[in-house]
Amino acid sequence: MKIRAYRAAGGVVLDAAGRVLLIERWVLRDGRPVREIRLPKGHVEPGESDEQAALREVCEETGYCGLAIAADLGEALIEFDWQDAHVRRTEHYFLMRLTEPGRGVPHFDSPTAEEAHFRPRWAAGLQDATALLTFESEQQFVLRGLERVQAAGP
Repeated sequence: MKIRAYRAAGGVVLDAAGRVLLIERWVLRDGRPVREIRLPKGHVEPGESDEQAALREVCEETGYCGLAIAADLGEALIEFDWQDAHVRRTEHYFLMRLTEPGRGVPHFDSPTAEEAHFRPRWAAGLQDATALLTFESEQQFVLRGLERVQAAGP
């Protein structure tokens, strides 16, 4: 089995009311429909910093582009088998604030790309987002965001 390794970056995005921006989609896994609720993220392109990639990917996947990075939430190595490869993805997340509530049109490389099936979804807060997220690794980044917000105080 070949190994596919890459970096991805994304955001735990809070709006002024403390809601958390998530993305949701239905996909086929092993021939059956599965609902996924995720954090927005994507590939870090050559010559791009993780911060630049995170801001770009959140904008592309959700249409929310008025963003500011508030804190670095660190990274984690995620490994899984997908199709004919073993994937080793280093994910780097940032706590972000929505600075402009207006939403533009998400944009993807192709209208048939898997990412094009995502729709934005707002969780009531960081704890709510943790409960909604499909993958434990993404839940851990939201919990890191919650620790940062609580440490900063009101």
